Amino acid sequence: MNSSQKELIKATVPILRTNGNDLISYFYQRMLSNNPELKNIFNMANQASGKQQNALSGAVLAYAENIENPTVLINTLKSIGNKHVSLNIQPEQYDIVGNHLIASIKEVLGDLATVELIEAWTCAYNELAQIMISIEAEMYQNTINKKGGWKGWRTFIISKIVKESDEINSFYLTPEDSKKIADFYPGQYISVSTFIPELGYKQPRQYSLSSYSNSEYYRISVKKEISQNTTPDGIVSNALHNKKEGDIIEVSAPAGVFFADPEAKNPLVLVSGGVGLTPMMSMVETNKNSLQKNRTVWIHSCRNENVHAFKNTIEDLNNENEWLTSFVFYETLPESATNAIKGRIDLHQIKEEILIEDAKYYICGPAIFIKVQYQSLVALGVNRENILYEEFGPQLLSLN
Repeated sequence: MNSSQKELIKATVPILRTNGNDLISYFYQRMLSNNPELKNIFNMANQASGKQQNALSGAVLAYAENIENPTVLINTLKSIGNKHVSLNIQPEQYDIVGNHLIASIKEVLGDLATVELIEAWTCAYNELAQIMISIEAEMYQNTINKKGGWKGWRTFIISKIVKESDEINSFYLTPEDSKKIADFYPGQYISVSTFIPELGYKQPRQYSLSSYSNSEYYRISVKKEISQNTTPDGIVSNALHNKKEGDIIEVSAPAGVFFADPEAKNPLVLVSGGVGLTPMMSMVETNKNSLQKNRTVWIHSCRNENVHAFKNTIEDLNNENEWLTSFVFYETLPESATNAIKGRIDLHQIKEEILIEDAKYYICGPAIFIKVQYQSLVALGVNRENILYEEFGPQLLSLN
């Protein structure tokens, strides 16, 4: 891009701040109407709720604001790239997106969309697309090069289903071809895709792997969401909970930038809310099997004992291992004796336990939960560089 084109992009920043969501909503409607096959790729629950539109409008704004040096967004782009790789996004699909995005800018801005502005945005989008295609090509190649790795979708069998709580079931997935599967870092996720009869097309979802990496199976632990009449929210989790052992499902190779390096020696502080405990289970199981067994403090919060998945497993690990200390917060305490603390997580209440030299802090749960715990850690003096978080769904938080 030349300097005048960059200035034109920066001049649209105020418009994106005030009307970005309207533009992106129009773009998605246009694209999915003209290319309905993309409904097999896009999370239509996030489309219905507006989360996807908010996430993309925020990303477009960030790109425009940093058009002079988009490399400052590299960590965000890598996170998006991981998601794209897990959905088997191909270079030609960037052309589809680009065509509809530029057409949407023309149609929404009307007379404001000068020839020069459209040329500038076309150039800006093409440069970003090439950055993403390059990032994703490297990721695809790294996955293929792994022992047991593959690109795209692969058929797996649901070999076992285990009830973990009133809301969460674990699904053990083994490859239909009985060949090796790729290993993963604790905290990463896989995408699963299944046909939804009510919608008439497939829907993919990302689920954190909840076990240690092994050569036999992947385990995901899925909360059955309550579906609302106005959106398809929870439609995939409900479909999974209706599946039986022996059913098949399509799976992509493990991906994700939220993980604990199993070879690092840093202490771990894990903070989870609700089903956000799933990547933490992977981290704890991996730590149990590691040589150094890093000191780990795990703080978990949920509504009550009945919805607390892996409760007994965590209690046993806590009682049997000196390296693990766990705290549990319930909004409603059980009538029987319990070590749980009433209420929601208050990190200041246990600051002596969690302020550990060289520790890495991992947060996972709903967006508001992540934001509160992140701010608490910063207030307690934890360096932002040592705080990592996983936001399920579109990336709406930019805390780092």
